Amino acid sequence: MPTDRHRYMITMTDEVQSALAVAARHWPGETPTQLLYHLIHEGQRALRGDVEHRRQVIAANAGTLSGAYEPGYLESLRQEWPE
Repeated sequence: MPTDRHRYMITMTDEVQSALAVAARHWPGETPTQLLYHLIHEGQRALRGDVEHRRQVIAANAGTLSGAYEPGYLESLRQEWPE
């Protein structure tokens, strides 16, 4: 099919074949090209979700240790370190 978009070629390694087999069980009846699209889309979603999850965890825990150390603790600790 003619297109102005860049195309990619992928070698059918054992890892790619295994990923396609897993995808075929998840999306039966799809062509290998469609399965690759699904895998790329799901991979992007997973990676994006990981970043969003980490941000949510950081936001949920922000400030939970406020007051855990008395004022001047860090400076006191630094004085114990050799120059």
